[in-house]
Amino acid sequence: MIGATVAVVAATFIDSGYGLQASNQAESVASAGVNDAYLQLVRNSAFSSPGGYSITVPNGSATVVVTQGSGLASVLSTATVSGRTRKISAAFSVSTSTGQVILALWQDVQ
Repeated sequence: MIGATVAVVAATFIDSGYGLQASNQAESVASAGVNDAYLQLVRNSAFSSPGGYSITVPNGSATVVVTQGSGLASVLSTATVSGRTRKISAAFSVSTSTGQVILALWQDVQ
């Protein structure tokens, strides 16, 4: 009985550690998506992709949605690694006169 309990506790501990690692990797991939959107906006201040586009990095891929309005570009990047999904929302101020792109907001979305 004690052996079975130890085995269950050990399996749960290992699974939670693996889940945390997958969640952290998904956050990194989602961050890469926001960074890619930033580069797209720097190259073309009118860039928009309301239907979303995908980027692939070594740990996975992210779907990135970019919408624009009133000098503000909104970005939502979603990544899933081993069943763990993370989303990051960001907003960039985009100057139509200079093309300058400035990060205004970066947050994890639950």
